[in-house]
Amino acid sequence: MKHHKKHFGAEDVFEAEAPHSNSEINITPFIDVLLVLIVIFLAALPLGQRGLDINLPLETQGSAQAATDSSQIVLEYTADRRISVNQQPMEIQSLQSELRSIFETRRDKTMFIAGAGSLTYGEIIDVIDAAKGAGVEKVGIVTEGMRRAAGAAAL
Repeated sequence: MKHHKKHFGAEDVFEAEAPHSNSEINITPFIDVLLVLIVIFLAALPLGQRGLDINLPLETQGSAQAATDSSQIVLEYTADRRISVNQQPMEIQSLQSELRSIFETRRDKTMFIAGAGSLTYGEIIDVIDAAKGAGVEKVGIVTEGMRRAAGAAAL
């Protein structure tokens, strides 16, 4: 008589059916992840926006004279990227410290910027940032009309 050695669990392997495969895709976790990402982006959106409040200058005779008054600080930024403050040449790297030394003793912390039309907004913003870091409270932009009026008044 032959004695067959029986292995426990072997009959389950051979007799068990193949696992039933689920052919449907469960999209609930996918939608959950998308909703979480949308919430994160909506929460982070206001943090990424930076603004700069500016008041555009109105071209009047009075403002042209105010911008050319000798007591006013006028920063000129030329098309070839040269900066001068009241006709004194300065480097962009030392602009903030130079402006700080100019404005630390002044009561009127107002500065005018006369920039060339070919300058980018970023370059003007860099100058405004340096001025604000130096303690300048008000920054005015000199328009072309103001320059023409000031040139005519100087004649």
